[in-house]
Amino acid sequence: MKHAYRAFLVAFLLFLCLTSYGQQAEKTVTGNFAHVRFEQFVNQVEAQTNYRFYYDPATVDSLFVTVQAQAQPLQAVLYQALQATDFRFAIDDENRVFVSKGVAINPALSPDFFQPRSGAAEVLANEPTAAGPAGRSRYVSASEYKVYDIGSGGGGRVTLAGHIREQKSGEPVIGAAIYSESPSVGANTDQFGYFSLTMPPGRYDLKIRGVGIKNTKRQVNLRGDGKLEIEVEEDIVTLKEVVVEAEKDRNVSGMQMGLEKLDIKTMRQVPTAFGETDILRVIMTLPGVKTVGEGSTGLNVRGGATDQNLILFNDATIYNPSHLFGFFSAFNPDILQGVELYKSAIPAKYGGRLSSVLDITTREGNKKKVGGSGGIGPLTSRLSLEGPIVKDKSSFIISGRASYSDWLLKQLSDKNFNQSAASFHDVTAHITHEFDEKNTIYATGYVSNDRFRLASDTTFRYSNRNASFKWRHTFTNQLYGVLTATYSHYNYDVTSQRNPLTASQLKYAIDQPGVRADFSYFPNSRHTVDFGASSQLYQIAPGSLQPRGDASLIRPDVLAQERGLESAFYASDRFDITPRFSVSGGLRYSLFQALGPRDVYRYAPGESRSLASIIDTVRYGSNRVLATYHGPEYRLSARYSVSDNSSVKASYTRTRQYIHQLTNTASVSPTDVWKLSDANIRPQVGDQYSVGYYRNFKSNTIEVSVETYYKTLRDVVDFKSGATLLLNPQIETDIINAQGKAYGVEFFVKKLTGKLNGWVGYTYSRSLVQVNAATTADMVNGGNYYPSNFDKPHDFTLVGNYRFSRRFSTSVNFTHSTGRPITLPLAKYFVGNSLRVFYSDRNAYRVPDYLRLDLALNIEGNHKVKKLAHSSWTVGVYNLTGRRNPYSVYFKSVGGQIKGYQLSIFGEPIPSITYNFKF
Repeated sequence: MKHAYRAFLVAFLLFLCLTSYGQQAEKTVTGNFAHVRFEQFVNQVEAQTNYRFYYDPATVDSLFVTVQAQAQPLQAVLYQALQATDFRFAIDDENRVFVSKGVAINPALSPDFFQPRSGAAEVLANEPTAAGPAGRSRYVSASEYKVYDIGSGGGGRVTLAGHIREQKSGEPVIGAAIYSESPSVGANTDQFGYFSLTMPPGRYDLKIRGVGIKNTKRQVNLRGDGKLEIEVEEDIVTLKEVVVEAEKDRNVSGMQMGLEKLDIKTMRQVPTAFGETDILRVIMTLPGVKTVGEGSTGLNVRGGATDQNLILFNDATIYNPSHLFGFFSAFNPDILQGVELYKSAIPAKYGGRLSSVLDITTREGNKKKVGGSGGIGPLTSRLSLEGPIVKDKSSFIISGRASYSDWLLKQLSDKNFNQSAASFHDVTAHITHEFDEKNTIYATGYVSNDRFRLASDTTFRYSNRNASFKWRHTFTNQLYGVLTATYSHYNYDVTSQRNPLTASQLKYAIDQPGVRADFSYFPNSRHTVDFGASSQLYQIAPGSLQPRGDASLIRPDVLAQERGLESAFYASDRFDITPRFSVSGGLRYSLFQALGPRDVYRYAPGESRSLASIIDTVRYGSNRVLATYHGPEYRLSARYSVSDNSSVKASYTRTRQYIHQLTNTASVSPTDVWKLSDANIRPQVGDQYSVGYYRNFKSNTIEVSVETYYKTLRDVVDFKSGATLLLNPQIETDIINAQGKAYGVEFFVKKLTGKLNGWVGYTYSRSLVQVNAATTADMVNGGNYYPSNFDKPHDFTLVGNYRFSRRFSTSVNFTHSTGRPITLPLAKYFVGNSLRVFYSDRNAYRVPDYLRLDLALNIEGNHKVKKLAHSSWTVGVYNLTGRRNPYSVYFKSVGGQIKGYQLSIFGEPIPSITYNFKF
């Protein structure tokens, strides 16, 4: 027995020696570091030892280490490596190494550090320091080194939820990343700045990164379910390079593909016509997004028509997103928070359009103090005011724009222009109120009016009316819901009074009230579940023509109203199978019912629809269902991380569209009309397959992506030659159901850091249509595929910015694309005594290529913190080279000969100067 005790004692002492030796070995460093980046040095040291380094990556960006070490203590190695620099280090008892520049950090905290102190940076008054499952306590951001005790005890997994807000204004930070590296758990804030993390109880260092905010962290001791309210500082651009780490690897690690996110700061750097930030013009610089020509804001996304884009303004549908026939965007840039464009893998909560979703959100307004901003340009001025209604609880923001472009038209020598008039104005208002930590409401209203008169003849008026109301309720830290009510209205009228005998007024209007409920559930860190339902009612007044004045001989003509109800429910889940492989699946089921009262015409089967082929008329009473369409819409996507900075993604999306825009022009016009699916016009159905490769370089500061796609389209709306689209009670006789396909590849390189930043995009794409009708009369181009009106195979865009100093920067925008297709007259011939024109196959030719260069100089005011207002100037030239890019090609008979002419919108350089201010 005595020998056994001795053997045990010897073994125990040997174990202690080995453990001690192992611990000593862990704390020594061996290596030959020859001019390596500090980050590489840290990675090798952490791999050899149990030390963890803490430092600001921006401060060590240009720090290189040269040192040789052979089983030396870390303290000695760091002293040799940093002795000739301004950097200092400190090591605490837990083997944490703090590296700072200029001033050394003392890792020992004062004894009263965790005692409550006055100020907004501490736990809210009269609330406990720990919260149970109800999550009653709320925490405001404090020192990065303060430890927050959250929860009063929980089970195997607990949930931390809260909001990330900007410190000065109290507005939510959208898309910010909050994560823990060990274990690897993270989340991104949604449009309300809300996040939810589920993890085991324990001590965590949570890192917060976001666009336009300073990198920060919070230390939490998570015991049970609770909440953490975080306030972050705005990131002010300095002269030295700024590394934007906000969602720095989102394009690689995120599930979403075909998504482009732009914030207002980035959009302001892109030069546009007349000097005002135009979000639609900036969207057009992205790969896969095109337009048919200058002066048009109609978007063609991945080979889709302009009506196949769902444009949402705080969840309310916008039917005409432009002013003055497309020269200005309908959205005031001063009130915008950001823009998201979904080109593929469209989330299941969106539906109703085939090609894309453009989701535009406004700012909530400053909850801390009253402020404002505005600008004065050559054609427009704008002003925004914002501030708290109840400090830290509710806020408002209101903005308005108005044009005074008539003076410019008066300067032109052409009578067709100097006797014309053009003007617009818009007003946007938004209110946010937080009743308590679980209930918040948001209300938005938008009104715009346009008026245009050409040479005292015809006056065009059109307007938008939009409103949305949201109630957000948090059920638990893992579940919240948003109930949304929206209203969208668009109308136009065209009045002609030059000739009293033909004086008339043409009117059109569409109304769309809707309601939706969306829920987000975070069961754990590996799942994100979204589900909900929506319903919206379409009411269209398709047209009315009324005489103007007693002398008018115009006969009144009013088309019957159209009504339809579109409903849907959806569910989707993102599942992280492994840290490198994730999948997302969703199902949206939509139902559309065309409603009476309506007269529905029945046509003879197998014949071309025409007035002669009508065989019956069926009358449907009010709210009677005259046609029903429904079907599933699939959402599938997957992501595999090849490495820490590269990934491959794939997706499949099916969408259905029940409302169609009828236009016989290549570009969007305010007089275009919308038509609902009914017994004779089927809904459009689209399927898109996408694959992409994503790679980041230089610490995620340069993003490179390649995406390829293939789309098939069924029952696309096309038109017969010579179709009549206005005031046509049998519009289906001029409409053809066509098939389509689109395919392409997009290359994108983006750098949003440093003095020189911007992006380069190249797109090769094709968009083809086939009308292979049952009858020869309806067939186009012999039933073969032909280019659509917006088929532009090659498109190259460069957007660049260079900052000379803190006050001066320059921006450039260059674009070159293939000309759009056109149909040309090839010959003339006589039939009897009538002259006829022989045309080519549809869209067999093209207008010349489009090329444009824009340049702008941005001048910031001085950067004094305390001043009445901060101001800046933007001086720019649109179409610097003065190239006469063709908008359209048309033909006229002159002296018995048919001659072609080219129309250019901006055939000369357009200089502009804009003064911007903020207070």
